[in-house]
Amino acid sequence: MMHISKKLVLMALLATLGSAPVASFAADDTAKPNTVKVPAMRSKVYEQLARAQKLADEGKADEAIAALDNVNSKRSSMNSYEIAMMNNFYAFIYYNMERVPEAIESFEKVVAEEAIPESLRKSTLYSLAQLHMSQENYQKTIQMMERWVKAGGDADNTNAMVLKAQAYYQLKEYENALAELKQAIKIISDGGETPKESLFVLQRAIYYSLKDPAAVTDVTETLVRLFNKPEYWIQLAGLYGEIGLEKKQLAMMEVAYQQGFITKRSDILTLAQLYVYHQVPYKAAVLLDKAIKEGVVEDSVKNLQFLAQAYTLSKNDEEAVPVLAKAAEKSEDGNLDAQLGQTYLNMEKYEEAIAATKRALEKGNLKDQGTAQLVLGMAYFNLKQFDKSLQALDVAAEHQSSKAMATQWKKYVSKEQQNAKAMADISA
Repeated sequence: MMHISKKLVLMALLATLGSAPVASFAADDTAKPNTVKVPAMRSKVYEQLARAQKLADEGKADEAIAALDNVNSKRSSMNSYEIAMMNNFYAFIYYNMERVPEAIESFEKVVAEEAIPESLRKSTLYSLAQLHMSQENYQKTIQMMERWVKAGGDADNTNAMVLKAQAYYQLKEYENALAELKQAIKIISDGGETPKESLFVLQRAIYYSLKDPAAVTDVTETLVRLFNKPEYWIQLAGLYGEIGLEKKQLAMMEVAYQQGFITKRSDILTLAQLYVYHQVPYKAAVLLDKAIKEGVVEDSVKNLQFLAQAYTLSKNDEEAVPVLAKAAEKSEDGNLDAQLGQTYLNMEKYEEAIAATKRALEKGNLKDQGTAQLVLGMAYFNLKQFDKSLQALDVAAEHQSSKAMATQWKKYVSKEQQNAKAMADISA
């Protein structure tokens, strides 16, 4: 992750001759006492570097580089500090030109000099760590951070810890990444501040990579508590389902819905399925019906069938029928028409049951043709159309799925037919 500003922030030009300009991108710059004698910068070198600075500030990067090249041609007469500052200028200008590899190379030349201020060494090492991170040189990032600490960098600097954690994560050294990140979060929290959201997102990613769903869940709970974003509620609900806490999953989804966080088709369908699973199908039906009417969930055969099922499970056949009829009309096979026929039969609407079942048989491709014939036979029986009933039951008896029941019904229908004929004869 890149924390370096794209703006060219060289150093405020030397306030006085011989002062040590320090370039820093982000880290703690508190310098420890110098242990190396740093030579002063001479006036003629300062003036040439200042000229390069002015050109860079004017947006003339190529001319600034040319000016530095002119200085560099005389490096044999320059001291360590002057060479380091020249390379420091090179690095910033290259960075501003988005020539990061060359910026890295120039910064490397800065820290290669011995006689430079420790504050400059520290800030340059930290900048190198960030630049290596931007170039996906993760091992180099860690190495530069370790050198930064040895040079006097604050070992408890949370930005530095997070940078190392990110590098370790990219190297798949998850335990090392977690150690750095947890320490950073603790220091920030102990200081009375709320850690940035991105830190918890990274921590969750590490736990996920470590295959620790319980820890992933704990971190997501923290994200919900601190940042209350819709996606975290949905994700936490899913995690509860993964670890077997289905009741908490439903509760989380339901509260998220009440807060207006559930708006996507997939999330609405998930909540509806949870309602059915937890035996509250009417809530599923109301939710799904509303979503279909609003156009959030498409009125496909599958979704209409699910809606009809939810109504049926909640014993609302009157509401299920028009939905199921619409689904059957859209379906190319006869299975939903057959289901509609059964529903009509249960509602004692026998003529409608016969019509729907006939449509099912005409469309074909039925999963259970025997049951459809059985429904037809029972509907005809209730309309006292015994011959048609027996014809349908004969066909139903040919199918293994309905053979036993069809055989029983045939005996019953035949007996009732005989009784009806006897009564008719007596009446005659």
